[in-house]
Amino acid sequence: MDASGDFRFDGRVAIVTGAGRGLGRSHALLLGALGAKVVVNDVGGTKEGEGSDDGPANEVAGQITAAGGTAVPDTNSVAAEEGCHALVATALREFGRVDIVVNNAGISRFASFPEADAENLDKTLDVHLRGTWHTTRAAWPYLAEQGYGRVITTTSTGMFGLADNLAYATAKGALIGFTRSLAMAAAPHGIRVNAVAPNAVTRPSTSAAKPNITTTAQSEARQRALATDLVSPMVAYLAHERCDVNGEILVAGAHRFARWFLGVTPGYLSAADGVPAVEEIAGHWDEINDPGGYYVPESLRDWSAKFMAHLAR
Repeated sequence: MDASGDFRFDGRVAIVTGAGRGLGRSHALLLGALGAKVVVNDVGGTKEGEGSDDGPANEVAGQITAAGGTAVPDTNSVAAEEGCHALVATALREFGRVDIVVNNAGISRFASFPEADAENLDKTLDVHLRGTWHTTRAAWPYLAEQGYGRVITTTSTGMFGLADNLAYATAKGALIGFTRSLAMAAAPHGIRVNAVAPNAVTRPSTSAAKPNITTTAQSEARQRALATDLVSPMVAYLAHERCDVNGEILVAGAHRFARWFLGVTPGYLSAADGVPAVEEIAGHWDEINDPGGYYVPESLRDWSAKFMAHLAR
């Protein structure tokens, strides 16, 4: 990858969902400042996904244009498939094309088992997973036809375990599978699909159950380090034509940028004959879990070749 030169987006059209506040706002402002024409999408609801308000999308689009950029607001809800198609239609109607889709919109309905009911799960999946799925699908024919595109999904380190917001972590986990799989289909079309896991304080990341941060000098410095605009440079890089990575997960925030990957241990290989006893699994548990010599599969086929390499001997 060539990291030199001026990373601008002149002539490119970017859709940013959930762009009226928080992370999406920061992404949209940066892309607009770097020359992209931005569709600022935000239904303007609460962090739980209730209600609507035209104000946030209009305000951010106005900020971009006031700074000399080009942007239009869009208040379609990505929680419904028709809203996702209408959003892409806005980009085509206003700017004639779409090059970048930043799937950022999200809600948060804090609940753990058994309080996390069907409605909690459905509403969360509607925005995070289905919203990403349908928006990307609506844009896909245009990206494929022009032989170019950049799609960014938003996952979360909540994947590591988030007991008090189970539906959120579940949706974010699903997006990793979506990103990795879609990246393979994207490559022949000149489209790149990657995920970002932000480390920032946003509306969905806060709840009434969490204590307020006191306003000490240390806490103020920490709050600044968790500002949303410290995530956006990674999003902009993944959105740029010079970035050719595909199917990766990048963690960004608090001045640190890192790769998050899926690794597999070499494990333990039992005798070829017969079915191993449970006691054999227990007896080799340390070997099964030993991370030494782990590998990072590039694809399902790559994992399969390594996991079953002994069968080809």
